[in-house]
Amino acid sequence: MKFTLSWLKAHLDTTATLDEIVAALTRVGLEVEAVEDPASRLGGFIVGHILSADRHPNADRLQVCMVATGTTTLQVVCGAPNARAGLKVILAQPGVVIPVTGEALKKGAVRGVESQGMMCSWRELALGEDHHGIAELDPATPVGAALTEVVPFDPMIDISVTPNRADCLGVRGIARDLAAAGLGTLRPLTVEPVPGGFASPIGVKLDFTPETATACPLFAGRLIRGLSNGESPQWLKDRLSAIGLRPISALVDITNFFTFDLNRPLHVFDAGRVEGDIVARLARPGETLAALNGKTYALDGEMTVIADSTGPLALGGVMGGESSGCTETTSAVFLEAAYFDPARTAGTGRRLDLLSDARFRFERGVDPAFVVPALELATRMILDLCGGEASEPVIAGTEPDWQKSIVLRPGRVAALGGIAVAPERQEAILHALGCAVAEHGDGLLVNPPSWRGDISGEHDLIEEIVRIVGYDSIPATPLPRPSMPRPVLTPAQRRVGWVRRQLAARGLVESVTWSFLPQALAARFGGGDPALRLANPISADLDAMRPSLLPNLATAAGRNADRGLRDFGLFEIGPQFDGPEPGQQRLVAAGLRAGRAAGRHWSGAPRPVDAFDAKADLLVAIAAAGLSPDGLVTVAEAPSWYHPGRAGTLRLGNKPVAHFGELHPGVLAELGIKGPLVGFELFLSALPPLKAKPSRARPLLKASAFQPLERDFAFVLDSTVPAEQVLRAARNADKALIGDVTVFDLYEGSHLPAGKKSLAINVTLQPTDRTLTDEDIEAVSAKVVQAVIKASGGELRG
Repeated sequence: MKFTLSWLKAHLDTTATLDEIVAALTRVGLEVEAVEDPASRLGGFIVGHILSADRHPNADRLQVCMVATGTTTLQVVCGAPNARAGLKVILAQPGVVIPVTGEALKKGAVRGVESQGMMCSWRELALGEDHHGIAELDPATPVGAALTEVVPFDPMIDISVTPNRADCLGVRGIARDLAAAGLGTLRPLTVEPVPGGFASPIGVKLDFTPETATACPLFAGRLIRGLSNGESPQWLKDRLSAIGLRPISALVDITNFFTFDLNRPLHVFDAGRVEGDIVARLARPGETLAALNGKTYALDGEMTVIADSTGPLALGGVMGGESSGCTETTSAVFLEAAYFDPARTAGTGRRLDLLSDARFRFERGVDPAFVVPALELATRMILDLCGGEASEPVIAGTEPDWQKSIVLRPGRVAALGGIAVAPERQEAILHALGCAVAEHGDGLLVNPPSWRGDISGEHDLIEEIVRIVGYDSIPATPLPRPSMPRPVLTPAQRRVGWVRRQLAARGLVESVTWSFLPQALAARFGGGDPALRLANPISADLDAMRPSLLPNLATAAGRNADRGLRDFGLFEIGPQFDGPEPGQQRLVAAGLRAGRAAGRHWSGAPRPVDAFDAKADLLVAIAAAGLSPDGLVTVAEAPSWYHPGRAGTLRLGNKPVAHFGELHPGVLAELGIKGPLVGFELFLSALPPLKAKPSRARPLLKASAFQPLERDFAFVLDSTVPAEQVLRAARNADKALIGDVTVFDLYEGSHLPAGKKSLAINVTLQPTDRTLTDEDIEAVSAKVVQAVIKASGGELRG
């Protein structure tokens, strides 16, 4: 919102300086974006007096002028048609920076004649668009005086207005806030009805259903005939030009003036181009409007239009149309003042991509009680500047209901705002902001004014009081801080971080993929529930919530393979969706490896990744999550998207907590990916919560001073017995002494009966309190053999 200092003082009686006004604006919440003071860039310009103006010897359109500066006389070559002897001008001497170019003036020669200065136009001073000749000053202006001392310059202020403060999109609203803050007195605004001399030949009516009546609840207008639409007076052109608006004609400039002066958009129709009465209604199918900006818009049934018998004349609250626009020949106008629904106005502007000063104000909410008063004020100005005769006003509809009553408890200002403000001061501030205040049993009964639709409750009144008193008056009070800071992350969040770091340390690259995927692919990975279909997908092939993280990771692997990267690994931690209801989603850590397990090396040929690579990643993730992998049971079963016989499931009791293995060749074929691909899925939500005290999952570090020792055992077993069963039995044989058990050999061949295999394990014994004797070692070995034979049904191999 831009305005000039003089424009502000037309509403605010104040002696405050520009700096004081700028500081007060920011203090009351109207942040100042910029201040442009022309005087600050015109310090080097002085008043010159043309003593003579003779024709240039080498150019017909140039003159050689002798210009007095008050202390000397300069020779200046000038091409302005109005340069003549006796004229008082604005003179720039060498070294002065010309605002329009930003460059310092230098002496020079023009067609062989030296020029020692420059006589300037208003455009060259960046003070207007007048460039038809040099600026002419008052003949009584003293020669040699600084330009800033003899010509008043009006600083322009640009403020940022928050969406809730629509009242400050008019200069009067800004002046009201400053007056409430103690920076002056708000000048009274007198509205004197203009008596009508005849009945308006153009009537107005509203054509809405009860459901759409809020689109335009009140429409007022009147005909003004016998006027002359000439050029606006200089004061009006100066005010509009100062804020960046181009003066057009008196009628258009008047409506623009009221838009910025009182936050009241108006519109004038050329009455000679209106057929029949004017109707506010919704647009009809197929209607279009050629707007004043030169574009034609297709309208729909949600847009409010102002129409006559031939069709739409304007978009209500947004922009007028060319067909009824005023020109220099206009002699009769129909002046419109109306209230348009903010939401519908905003929607119309967005659908048409059409922004105007009127829309900017209507969509934020203008004063609903100022429709008819604005009509009277605008009528008076049109009559004063353009002449003519006004008809009786014609009004359709009623003023929308805006009245509210709010109880303010004075003590709540200190409780919520942090500032102790005396009740008398609170009442004075609210009065100054336009509120009606009366005594009430609990404090004050406040009726906000019609232009403050954003005030809806006690908290808003408190904010207004604190704002006017000044946010800088709120004392800085530190919040209470505990002696020990509480943990920021929950145990579950810390667990996710541990898993993420360990998977990244194993060379897997973290990915973040969509939480949705094609419906057909979801069905292939155990999903496809119609309840998980998206009603409004971002694309046609991303229409279902993912039942697993693996398909998106596999798709990413395929894209990388297509670009030449075939040996790599990915992982992701995120939700998978088992159903549409709360609680039917699980947090999963999933990983995937593709290509070869290691690069080319002299020690051996590279091998492709297999299910055991995925299992190794999975076990590391489980350990990082704070759970011992030894407590899990591996079973040779997996969902259908894994390769049968090359996949497995880890169970905690009877509950599956993870899957791993090679992806099914059929799945890879459907995705168009060349295998092998191996992956895992760890259901973090299924893991038991972390324990605060040490346990097998999170044991205390106990370093032993005694040397560990190893013993090897080989067992003949049925080929169907899983190695995990043997390892678990050996570990549990003596938990105090046995530190680790691993498989180091597997044999199946002609030296064993059919259906049998030999499995060799290595058992590490770690004493903690003494050196083991031979008897101790033999006793532990016997326990291991007995435990394995009992669990597997095998026998010790001789």
